[in-house]
Amino acid sequence: MNNHFADRMASVKPSAIRSLNTNPDMIFFGGGYPDASLFPVEALQKAYQDVLQHSGAQALQYSFSAGLPVLREQIARRMKDETIECSTDNILVLQGAQQGLDLVASLLVNKGDVIITEAPTFLGALGAFAVYEPEYETVPVDGDGLDVAVLEQILKTTKNVKFLYTIPDYHNPTGVTMSLERRKALIELANRYDLVILEDTPYREVYFDKAPPPALKSMDTEGRVIYLGSFSKILSPGLRMGWAVASEEMIRRLTLLKLGADTQCSTLNMSAISYLLENYDLESHIKKIRASYMVKRDILLNAMRENFSQEIAFTYPDGGLFTWLTFPSDFNSREFLLNCAIPQFNVGYVPGDAFYAKTPEHNHARVSFSTVSAEDIQKGISLLGEAYKQYR
Repeated sequence: MNNHFADRMASVKPSAIRSLNTNPDMIFFGGGYPDASLFPVEALQKAYQDVLQHSGAQALQYSFSAGLPVLREQIARRMKDETIECSTDNILVLQGAQQGLDLVASLLVNKGDVIITEAPTFLGALGAFAVYEPEYETVPVDGDGLDVAVLEQILKTTKNVKFLYTIPDYHNPTGVTMSLERRKALIELANRYDLVILEDTPYREVYFDKAPPPALKSMDTEGRVIYLGSFSKILSPGLRMGWAVASEEMIRRLTLLKLGADTQCSTLNMSAISYLLENYDLESHIKKIRASYMVKRDILLNAMRENFSQEIAFTYPDGGLFTWLTFPSDFNSREFLLNCAIPQFNVGYVPGDAFYAKTPEHNHARVSFSTVSAEDIQKGISLLGEAYKQYR
Protein backbone atom coordinates (compact mmCIF):
# COMPACT_ATOMS: atom_id res chain seq x y z
CA MET A 1 0.00 0.00 0.00
CA ASN A 2 2.96 2.38 0.41
CA ASN A 3 2.73 3.56 -3.20
CA HIS A 4 -0.71 5.02 -2.40
CA PHE A 5 0.61 7.50 0.18
CA ALA A 6 1.44 11.09 -0.74
CA ASP A 7 5.13 12.06 -0.80
CA ARG A 8 4.50 14.58 2.01
CA MET A 9 3.98 11.73 4.49
CA ALA A 10 7.74 11.10 4.43
CA SER A 11 8.24 14.27 6.50
CA VAL A 12 5.53 13.50 9.07
CA LYS A 13 7.01 11.85 12.17
CA PRO A 14 5.42 10.37 15.31
CA SER A 15 5.39 12.42 18.51
CA ALA A 16 8.67 12.18 20.40
CA ILE A 17 6.66 12.30 23.63
CA ARG A 18 3.90 9.81 22.88
CA SER A 19 6.37 7.31 21.47
CA LEU A 20 8.37 7.09 24.71
CA ASN A 21 8.02 3.73 26.40
CA THR A 22 6.55 4.89 29.72
CA ASN A 23 4.67 2.90 32.34
CA PRO A 24 2.10 3.98 34.97
CA ASP A 25 4.61 3.68 37.82
CA MET A 26 7.23 5.91 36.23
CA ILE A 27 7.76 9.43 37.51
CA PHE A 28 7.43 11.16 34.17
CA PHE A 29 8.33 14.81 33.70
CA GLY A 30 7.63 14.66 29.98
CA GLY A 31 3.99 15.50 29.51
CA GLY A 32 3.00 19.03 28.60
CA TYR A 33 -0.49 18.55 30.00
CA PRO A 34 -2.22 20.80 32.53
CA ASP A 35 -3.05 19.37 35.95
CA ALA A 36 -6.43 17.63 35.60
CA SER A 37 -7.26 18.25 39.26
CA LEU A 38 -7.54 21.95 38.38
CA PHE A 39 -10.18 21.54 35.66
CA PRO A 40 -13.44 23.38 36.57
CA VAL A 41 -15.55 20.24 36.31
CA GLU A 42 -18.54 21.48 38.31
CA ALA A 43 -18.65 24.79 36.47
CA LEU A 44 -18.51 23.00 33.12
CA GLN A 45 -21.23 20.60 34.20
CA LYS A 46 -23.51 23.52 35.07
CA ALA A 47 -22.62 25.29 31.83
CA TYR A 48 -23.59 22.32 29.67
CA GLN A 49 -26.77 21.72 31.67
CA ASP A 50 -27.91 25.33 31.37
CA VAL A 51 -27.02 25.57 27.70
CA LEU A 52 -28.88 22.36 26.84
CA GLN A 53 -31.86 23.30 29.00
CA HIS A 54 -32.34 26.83 27.69
CA SER A 55 -30.90 26.78 24.16
CA GLY A 56 -30.33 23.11 23.40
CA ALA A 57 -31.67 23.18 19.85
CA GLN A 58 -29.35 26.02 18.83
CA ALA A 59 -26.36 24.55 20.70
CA LEU A 60 -26.72 21.24 18.86
CA GLN A 61 -27.09 22.81 15.40
CA TYR A 62 -24.54 23.95 12.85
CA SER A 63 -23.17 27.43 13.46
CA PHE A 64 -20.75 29.94 11.90
CA SER A 65 -17.42 28.66 10.59
CA ALA A 66 -15.63 31.59 12.26
CA GLY A 67 -17.27 30.75 15.60
CA LEU A 68 -20.30 31.85 17.60
CA PRO A 69 -20.58 35.65 17.34
CA VAL A 70 -21.16 35.99 21.10
CA LEU A 71 -18.02 33.97 21.88
CA ARG A 72 -15.98 36.02 19.43
CA GLU A 73 -17.25 39.20 21.10
CA GLN A 74 -16.19 37.82 24.49
CA ILE A 75 -12.75 36.91 23.17
CA ALA A 76 -12.40 40.39 21.66
CA ARG A 77 -13.09 41.89 25.11
CA ARG A 78 -10.44 39.65 26.67
CA MET A 79 -8.01 40.74 23.97
CA LYS A 80 -8.67 44.39 24.78
CA ASP A 81 -7.52 43.61 28.32
CA GLU A 82 -4.21 42.70 26.64
CA THR A 83 -4.30 46.07 24.78
CA ILE A 84 -4.99 44.19 21.55
CA GLU A 85 -7.61 46.19 19.67
CA CYS A 86 -9.83 43.91 17.61
CA SER A 87 -13.43 43.19 16.65
CA THR A 88 -15.24 39.94 15.93
CA ASP A 89 -14.06 40.28 12.31
CA ASN A 90 -10.50 39.83 13.57
CA ILE A 91 -11.23 36.57 15.42
CA LEU A 92 -11.50 32.96 14.32
CA VAL A 93 -12.43 30.25 16.83
CA LEU A 94 -10.26 27.14 16.44
CA GLN A 95 -10.10 23.48 17.41
CA GLY A 96 -7.39 24.40 19.87
CA ALA A 97 -4.48 26.65 18.97
CA GLN A 98 -2.96 23.59 17.26
CA GLN A 99 -5.42 23.99 14.41
CA GLY A 100 -4.18 27.54 13.97
CA LEU A 101 -0.67 26.24 13.30
CA ASP A 102 -1.98 24.00 10.54
CA LEU A 103 -4.25 26.63 8.97
CA VAL A 104 -1.56 29.33 8.92
CA ALA A 105 0.94 26.98 7.27
CA SER A 106 -1.72 25.93 4.77
CA LEU A 107 -2.45 29.58 4.01
CA LEU A 108 1.13 30.77 3.58
CA VAL A 109 3.53 27.93 2.73
CA ASN A 110 4.33 26.31 -0.60
CA LYS A 111 6.72 23.36 -0.78
CA GLY A 112 10.27 24.62 -0.25
CA ASP A 113 9.27 27.94 1.33
CA VAL A 114 11.10 28.92 4.51
CA ILE A 115 9.64 28.98 8.01
CA ILE A 116 11.83 30.52 10.71
CA THR A 117 11.51 28.90 14.14
CA GLU A 118 13.24 29.27 17.43
CA ALA A 119 15.87 26.68 18.29
CA PRO A 120 14.46 24.81 20.15
CA THR A 121 10.74 25.08 19.39
CA PHE A 122 7.39 23.41 20.04
CA LEU A 123 7.19 19.81 18.79
CA GLY A 124 3.54 20.15 17.80
CA ALA A 125 4.30 23.07 15.53
CA LEU A 126 6.92 21.08 13.64
CA GLY A 127 4.36 18.32 13.21
CA ALA A 128 1.76 20.74 11.86
CA PHE A 129 4.18 22.44 9.49
CA ALA A 130 5.75 19.22 8.15
CA VAL A 131 2.78 18.39 5.94
CA TYR A 132 3.47 21.49 3.84
CA GLU A 133 7.12 20.47 3.18
CA PRO A 134 8.86 23.70 4.20
CA GLU A 135 12.54 24.44 4.61
CA TYR A 136 13.63 25.84 7.96
CA GLU A 137 15.93 28.49 9.34
CA THR A 138 16.35 28.64 13.09
CA VAL A 139 17.16 31.31 15.67
CA PRO A 140 18.77 30.43 19.02
CA VAL A 141 16.98 31.20 22.28
CA ASP A 142 18.62 32.56 25.43
CA GLY A 143 17.26 33.91 28.71
CA ASP A 144 15.64 36.89 26.93
CA GLY A 145 14.01 34.88 24.15
CA LEU A 146 14.96 34.62 20.50
CA ASP A 147 18.18 36.30 19.37
CA VAL A 148 17.01 39.17 17.14
CA ALA A 149 20.55 39.81 15.84
CA VAL A 150 20.70 36.29 14.39
CA LEU A 151 17.18 36.71 13.03
CA GLU A 152 18.20 39.86 11.18
CA GLN A 153 21.09 38.06 9.49
CA ILE A 154 18.70 35.34 8.34
CA LEU A 155 16.26 37.91 6.96
CA LYS A 156 19.06 39.67 5.10
CA THR A 157 20.26 36.51 3.34
CA THR A 158 17.26 34.18 2.98
CA LYS A 159 14.65 34.19 0.23
CA ASN A 160 11.06 32.95 0.39
CA VAL A 161 10.64 33.40 4.14
CA LYS A 162 6.92 33.01 4.76
CA PHE A 163 6.72 33.58 8.50
CA LEU A 164 8.45 33.44 11.87
CA TYR A 165 6.95 31.12 14.46
CA THR A 166 7.56 32.18 18.06
CA ILE A 167 6.34 31.33 21.58
CA PRO A 168 7.29 34.52 23.44
CA ASP A 169 5.65 33.74 26.80
CA TYR A 170 6.96 30.86 28.97
CA HIS A 171 8.39 29.18 25.93
CA ASN A 172 7.84 25.52 25.12
CA PRO A 173 10.26 23.84 25.70
CA THR A 174 12.68 26.23 27.46
CA GLY A 175 10.31 28.11 29.79
CA VAL A 176 11.96 31.49 29.05
CA THR A 177 10.09 34.69 28.22
CA MET A 178 11.00 37.16 25.50
CA SER A 179 12.04 40.52 26.96
CA LEU A 180 10.20 43.73 26.11
CA GLU A 181 13.29 45.09 24.36
CA ARG A 182 13.47 42.08 22.06
CA ARG A 183 9.74 42.24 21.35
CA LYS A 184 10.12 45.82 20.19
CA ALA A 185 13.16 44.90 18.10
CA LEU A 186 11.31 41.94 16.58
CA ILE A 187 8.37 44.10 15.49
CA GLU A 188 10.79 46.63 13.98
CA LEU A 189 12.53 43.86 12.02
CA ALA A 190 9.21 42.43 10.86
CA ASN A 191 8.11 45.81 9.54
CA ARG A 192 11.45 46.42 7.84
CA TYR A 193 11.66 42.99 6.15
CA ASP A 194 7.93 42.42 5.51
CA LEU A 195 7.86 39.44 7.86
CA VAL A 196 4.70 37.71 9.09
CA ILE A 197 4.88 36.63 12.75
CA LEU A 198 2.90 33.70 14.13
CA GLU A 199 2.67 34.39 17.87
CA ASP A 200 1.68 31.27 19.83
CA THR A 201 0.54 32.10 23.39
CA PRO A 202 -1.06 29.05 25.10
CA TYR A 203 0.69 29.77 28.42
CA ARG A 204 0.40 33.56 28.49
CA GLU A 205 -2.16 33.72 31.32
CA VAL A 206 -0.34 31.11 33.43
CA TYR A 207 2.21 33.49 34.94
CA PHE A 208 3.55 33.44 38.49
CA ASP A 209 5.18 36.49 40.06
CA LYS A 210 4.21 39.05 37.43
CA ALA A 211 2.46 39.29 34.07
CA PRO A 212 4.55 38.91 30.91
CA PRO A 213 5.50 41.87 28.69
CA PRO A 214 2.90 43.08 26.17
CA ALA A 215 1.95 40.65 23.44
CA LEU A 216 3.60 41.14 20.06
CA LYS A 217 0.13 41.56 18.57
CA SER A 218 -0.45 44.60 20.79
CA MET A 219 2.58 46.26 19.11
CA ASP A 220 1.50 45.32 15.58
CA THR A 221 0.75 48.42 13.52
CA GLU A 222 0.81 46.76 10.08
CA GLY A 223 -1.40 43.67 10.50
CA ARG A 224 1.49 41.24 10.20
CA VAL A 225 1.13 39.38 13.53
CA ILE A 226 -1.18 36.38 13.80
CA TYR A 227 -1.95 35.73 17.48
CA LEU A 228 -2.99 32.26 18.68
CA GLY A 229 -4.71 31.89 22.05
CA SER A 230 -6.02 28.82 23.83
CA PHE A 231 -8.51 27.74 26.49
CA SER A 232 -6.59 24.48 27.01
CA LYS A 233 -4.37 25.70 29.86
CA ILE A 234 -6.95 27.90 31.62
CA LEU A 235 -10.02 25.65 31.25
CA SER A 236 -9.40 22.21 29.73
CA PRO A 237 -7.60 20.80 26.67
CA GLY A 238 -10.44 18.33 26.15
CA LEU A 239 -12.67 21.21 25.05
CA ARG A 240 -10.37 21.64 22.02
CA MET A 241 -10.97 25.36 21.83
CA GLY A 242 -8.63 28.19 20.88
CA TRP A 243 -8.69 31.29 18.74
CA ALA A 244 -6.73 33.37 16.26
CA VAL A 245 -6.54 37.17 16.14
CA ALA A 246 -5.37 38.65 12.85
CA SER A 247 -6.22 41.17 10.15
CA GLU A 248 -9.68 40.86 8.58
CA GLU A 249 -8.12 39.59 5.34
CA MET A 250 -6.13 36.91 7.15
CA ILE A 251 -9.16 35.81 9.17
CA ARG A 252 -11.35 35.66 6.07
CA ARG A 253 -8.89 33.37 4.29
CA LEU A 254 -8.20 31.23 7.37
CA THR A 255 -11.97 30.81 7.81
CA LEU A 256 -12.26 29.48 4.25
CA LEU A 257 -9.57 26.90 5.06
CA LYS A 258 -11.33 25.95 8.29
CA LEU A 259 -14.61 25.52 6.42
CA GLY A 260 -12.91 22.97 4.19
CA ALA A 261 -11.15 21.25 7.09
CA ASP A 262 -13.93 20.77 9.66
CA THR A 263 -16.78 23.20 8.82
CA GLN A 264 -16.74 24.69 12.35
CA CYS A 265 -15.92 24.05 16.00
CA SER A 266 -18.49 22.29 18.18
CA THR A 267 -21.46 24.61 18.70
CA LEU A 268 -22.11 22.95 22.06
CA ASN A 269 -18.56 23.49 23.30
CA MET A 270 -18.51 27.08 22.08
CA SER A 271 -21.83 27.71 23.84
CA ALA A 272 -20.56 26.20 27.10
CA ILE A 273 -17.39 28.31 27.05
CA SER A 274 -19.43 31.41 26.26
CA TYR A 275 -21.64 30.62 29.26
CA LEU A 276 -18.56 30.30 31.48
CA LEU A 277 -17.11 33.59 30.26
CA GLU A 278 -20.40 35.28 31.15
CA ASN A 279 -21.27 33.53 34.43
CA TYR A 280 -18.11 32.02 35.95
CA ASP A 281 -15.31 33.81 37.79
CA LEU A 282 -12.62 32.74 35.35
CA GLU A 283 -10.05 35.15 36.74
CA SER A 284 -10.24 33.56 40.21
CA HIS A 285 -9.89 30.15 38.58
CA ILE A 286 -6.79 31.26 36.68
CA LYS A 287 -5.28 32.64 39.91
CA LYS A 288 -5.76 29.19 41.45
CA ILE A 289 -3.91 27.61 38.52
CA ARG A 290 -1.05 30.09 38.81
CA ALA A 291 -0.66 29.48 42.53
CA SER A 292 -0.63 25.69 42.13
CA TYR A 293 1.97 25.69 39.36
CA MET A 294 4.17 28.24 41.11
CA VAL A 295 4.40 25.96 44.17
CA LYS A 296 5.38 23.04 41.94
CA ARG A 297 7.91 25.18 40.07
CA ASP A 298 9.57 26.16 43.32
CA ILE A 299 9.68 22.57 44.59
CA LEU A 300 11.19 21.43 41.28
CA LEU A 301 13.92 24.07 41.14
CA ASN A 302 14.85 23.58 44.80
CA ALA A 303 15.09 19.83 44.22
CA MET A 304 17.33 20.42 41.21
CA ARG A 305 19.63 22.69 43.22
CA GLU A 306 19.90 20.02 45.91
CA ASN A 307 20.29 16.95 43.71
CA PHE A 308 21.87 17.96 40.41
CA SER A 309 25.53 18.26 39.65
CA GLN A 310 26.69 21.81 38.93
CA GLU A 311 27.35 20.55 35.39
CA ILE A 312 23.59 20.63 34.75
CA ALA A 313 22.05 24.06 34.07
CA PHE A 314 18.32 24.77 34.09
CA THR A 315 16.08 27.71 33.28
CA TYR A 316 13.95 29.66 35.77
CA PRO A 317 10.43 29.88 34.29
CA ASP A 318 8.27 32.84 35.34
CA GLY A 319 5.16 30.97 34.19
CA GLY A 320 3.97 28.07 32.09
CA LEU A 321 4.74 24.38 32.56
CA PHE A 322 8.41 23.78 31.72
CA THR A 323 12.05 24.15 32.57
CA TRP A 324 14.92 23.26 30.21
CA LEU A 325 17.95 21.26 31.25
CA THR A 326 21.36 21.73 29.63
CA PHE A 327 23.91 18.99 30.27
CA PRO A 328 27.61 19.18 29.33
CA SER A 329 28.15 19.51 25.58
CA ASP A 330 29.45 15.93 25.22
CA PHE A 331 26.36 14.44 26.91
CA ASN A 332 23.53 12.71 25.00
CA SER A 333 20.30 13.12 26.95
CA ARG A 334 18.39 10.60 24.80
CA GLU A 335 20.91 7.81 25.36
CA PHE A 336 20.96 8.59 29.08
CA LEU A 337 17.16 8.50 29.22
CA LEU A 338 16.75 5.21 27.35
CA ASN A 339 19.77 3.38 28.76
CA CYS A 340 19.76 4.55 32.37
CA ALA A 341 17.03 6.90 33.64
CA ILE A 342 14.02 4.87 32.48
CA PRO A 343 15.19 1.23 32.83
CA GLN A 344 17.22 1.61 36.02
CA PHE A 345 15.58 4.51 37.90
CA ASN A 346 12.03 4.61 36.47
CA VAL A 347 12.11 8.35 35.85
CA GLY A 348 11.73 10.17 32.53
CA TYR A 349 11.65 13.45 30.62
CA VAL A 350 11.60 14.46 26.95
CA PRO A 351 15.04 14.50 25.30
CA GLY A 352 15.83 17.88 23.81
CA ASP A 353 16.98 16.85 20.33
CA ALA A 354 13.36 16.42 19.17
CA PHE A 355 12.63 20.14 19.60
CA TYR A 356 14.91 21.36 16.80
CA ALA A 357 13.66 22.04 13.29
CA LYS A 358 17.07 21.96 11.66
CA THR A 359 20.19 21.01 13.63
CA PRO A 360 19.41 19.04 16.80
CA GLU A 361 21.36 19.55 19.99
CA HIS A 362 21.67 16.37 22.07
CA ASN A 363 22.57 17.72 25.52
CA HIS A 364 19.20 19.10 26.57
CA ALA A 365 15.93 17.89 28.09
CA ARG A 366 12.49 19.33 28.70
CA VAL A 367 11.10 18.86 32.21
CA SER A 368 7.43 19.57 32.94
CA PHE A 369 6.20 20.05 36.51
CA SER A 370 2.47 20.56 35.90
CA THR A 371 1.11 17.02 36.31
CA VAL A 372 3.60 15.62 38.85
CA SER A 373 2.75 15.70 42.55
CA ALA A 374 4.99 17.60 44.98
CA GLU A 375 6.14 14.32 46.51
CA ASP A 376 6.96 12.78 43.14
CA ILE A 377 8.76 15.94 41.98
CA GLN A 378 11.17 15.65 44.91
CA LYS A 379 11.54 11.89 44.53
CA GLY A 380 11.90 12.00 40.75
CA ILE A 381 14.54 14.73 40.72
CA SER A 382 16.49 12.87 43.42
CA LEU A 383 16.39 9.74 41.26
CA LEU A 384 17.41 11.69 38.16
CA GLY A 385 20.36 13.25 40.00
CA GLU A 386 21.50 9.85 41.24
CA ALA A 387 21.08 8.37 37.75
CA TYR A 388 23.27 11.11 36.27
CA LYS A 389 26.04 10.56 38.83
CA GLN A 390 26.01 6.84 38.16
CA TYR A 391 25.88 7.26 34.37
CA ARG A 392 28.80 9.74 34.28
